[in-house]
Amino acid sequence: MHQLSEIVSAVLTHFCVALLSGYLSFSGFIAQIAQNTFVDTDQTEQSFVHTHPQTASESTPLTEISLSSLPTKYQIGGPIPRILLENAAYQQAAIAGIAIKAPTYTDVEHVADALVNVYCTYHKGEELHAVTGSGVFIDTQGIILTNAHVAQFLLLTQTRKDARCVIRQGNPAQEKYVADLLYISPAWIHQNASLIDAAAPSGTGERDYALLYVKKGLSGTLPSSFPALPFDEAFLTKNTVPRSVLAAGYPALLFEKEGPETKLIPRVASTTIAQLFTFNSGKADVLALHGSAVGEQGSSGGPILSPKGEIIGLIVTKGDEKDGERSLRAITLAYINQTILEETGFDLRTTLRGNLPRRSEIFKQALIPFLSSLLETELR
Repeated sequence: MHQLSEIVSAVLTHFCVALLSGYLSFSGFIAQIAQNTFVDTDQTEQSFVHTHPQTASESTPLTEISLSSLPTKYQIGGPIPRILLENAAYQQAAIAGIAIKAPTYTDVEHVADALVNVYCTYHKGEELHAVTGSGVFIDTQGIILTNAHVAQFLLLTQTRKDARCVIRQGNPAQEKYVADLLYISPAWIHQNASLIDAAAPSGTGERDYALLYVKKGLSGTLPSSFPALPFDEAFLTKNTVPRSVLAAGYPALLFEKEGPETKLIPRVASTTIAQLFTFNSGKADVLALHGSAVGEQGSSGGPILSPKGEIIGLIVTKGDEKDGERSLRAITLAYINQTILEETGFDLRTTLRGNLPRRSEIFKQALIPFLSSLLETELR
């Protein structure tokens, strides 16, 4: 405990810098209910810095699109917590085991089968806040990839009796599972805790991802295998990013108008890539997508799939008007793979192996008290 205290103290020292405003909770859309009155909260579009701004039509080859730079809050070797890198139990929990390869699905029906709706509620004073976002199974053992700005609310379930998060699936979405956090970036939480209940946060989607682990079913036993989608974490460049892709999620535009009882329907839609961005890596870290039926509040955390049926991106923010109505931004799986390696010592595929319940428990013991306290401080 003394060692953990020293580590947490060191983390706080590293992070004694002013919080930089930043992240969109685009699909972690918050509905406030106070005295049976539904209060709207408008999630506005994001602000992106374009080094070489261009407008790409659907006929523009990606090789002719500039790779524009986005501002970055994090630097390799900078103030990234080393708690998990230095936690022997966490490192050992990842050694044993093998990953089960997910089948390749290219038809819309099977893509929708792997989608989930992450639904959370919590109180702030007299108000009940409801949050809805998307996610996708990326491993048949029950591992869900979603956004940090959606998954952060699972931290509140560790400190509040009135906070609740469930995993919903189906058409319409119905409550099915309870999940634990397998991983969420401590750096992301520290940078963005102040925006947990902001009416209109904005940002680039940097490090905005999390992994959840299904631990039990709400009715009956867990399935022996979850309908997961394969992913491709290879670095993407202008020459390797596909032109046409699929976007999927649980859009929730009516959630604002009709409230938490809204029946959410999974959607899978074709779209095209309009622009590419980088966080100074020289690779395509962020994909800008033209508008589609998926481009609504609630779709954040949903996957972007290549024509091969592999996940290559994760929806994080609303897009730019120049890319059309309902446009989106997505961080690439390559970016997720690179940054989780920096923070934990394991790449994404290795993170899916080993003793997952044990690793989830270690994460809970080592980091959740610290991360939850950051959120609770902002909600007081």
